[in-house]
Amino acid sequence: MRTRYLIFLFLLPASFLFTQPADTARVFTQQEFFEWILLYHPAARQAELLDAEARANMRMARGHFDPKLYSDWEQKSFGGEEYFTFGNSGLKVPTWYGLELKAAFNTATGIQVDPEHKLPAVGQAVAGIQAALGQGMMIDGRRAALQQARIFTQSNEAQRRILLNDLLVDAAKAYWDWTAAYNQRIAIARALELAELRRRGMVESFRQGDKPGIDTLEAYILVQNRQSDLNDAETAYLNAGLTVSNFLWWEKDTPLELTGRLRPPILADADAALPLPPMETFVDMAALQHPILRFYQLKVSSLEVDRRLAAEQLKPRLDVEYNLLGNGTNFLYAPNNDDNAFSNLFLQNYKWGLHFSMPIFLRKERGKLELSRLKIQDTGLELQQKRLEVANKVRAYYNELENTRRQLTLFNDMANNYRRLLDAELTRFQLGESSIFLINAREQSLVQAQLKLLKLQADFQKQQVYLAWAAGLVE
Repeated sequence: MRTRYLIFLFLLPASFLFTQPADTARVFTQQEFFEWILLYHPAARQAELLDAEARANMRMARGHFDPKLYSDWEQKSFGGEEYFTFGNSGLKVPTWYGLELKAAFNTATGIQVDPEHKLPAVGQAVAGIQAALGQGMMIDGRRAALQQARIFTQSNEAQRRILLNDLLVDAAKAYWDWTAAYNQRIAIARALELAELRRRGMVESFRQGDKPGIDTLEAYILVQNRQSDLNDAETAYLNAGLTVSNFLWWEKDTPLELTGRLRPPILADADAALPLPPMETFVDMAALQHPILRFYQLKVSSLEVDRRLAAEQLKPRLDVEYNLLGNGTNFLYAPNNDDNAFSNLFLQNYKWGLHFSMPIFLRKERGKLELSRLKIQDTGLELQQKRLEVANKVRAYYNELENTRRQLTLFNDMANNYRRLLDAELTRFQLGESSIFLINAREQSLVQAQLKLLKLQADFQKQQVYLAWAAGLVE
């Protein structure tokens, strides 16, 4: 937390933008940049909402198994006579295995109560159980909803990782473009200083009669060109900083903008990259944990739950219900003080029922099952395509990274060779065997090689993030 507030001191709202001298600037690392984004960026906070959505969905699915209280009262009175008063109150408890438990208490009083509805004067307690022996025995709507809610939780986690991976790879591109612009600006500023120093030397040599006036003009034109390059580099650096600022937010959705008190790292000081594992290592890691592939795998799992539920509908519906009945709350009630009252609990004081139904042609059920199978097949084909795309994307970025590594070695040697040529040309100039034009040409080649090397160094850092993103490993 102390680090975050320290960084905040160097990040201010756009209206408070100001520039500090470069020597007071603090290095803003990529790791700090990423941590800041994950804490405050609106897209990162949106991704976190997916977790809350998954928890809410899971709570809703578990609600299908919540115990349920109920109470029904019905009374009829006509012509001054109370025909009947019926009361039915109780508790139903659904369970995971398709069983439903019931506890109730019923009353029925009045002069017009049908015999089949007649109950003991003290009311009647009921303890029952209902079981699905056909359709709904293996899976039903409640269990399917809970299974899909669990899959939805994992699917949302995959989507969250996808959003954050995409956000961070965009941020990495902006960060390393900003770093390249900063380092190139420094290189051009140093080149301008050298050109200005040489111009002054040429002017002094001209005043002493050692050099012709054309050499001072040649040196001055180079200064002008370098100043123009520096102006462009300054603008590029400022604009790159604005792009980085797009990812910087503070609490209460306050946008921030970089100030001169923060700067990117010097590329020459960047850690040397370790040798990469083999390409297929990244391909295998992507196949195992890439969030896009995980998302499609979970989609197939969700559709498989739908298929199982659709297949369950092909079975006939056969529900069995058994209820123990009491005299009031006495389930061991036996008329005439029968000594075998406990056996009467199951042999006399009960009510049971059997419910059967089945469509004859099952056209709706068979059609729904076929649609479920087609959706699974379609999503499976999408998953295969995504696997191929992810694997090839990993290979492509791996190849780009390896090529940039080779280019770095090449351009580093080229820059050293250009420096040797410039040193040799300066030696020749001191001996009177060269000209300011050749020195400027040699130096310009060296500056261009250095700028290209800086760009490659930034690209190398950027492509390491791209490779991790392609393998789903950025977060």
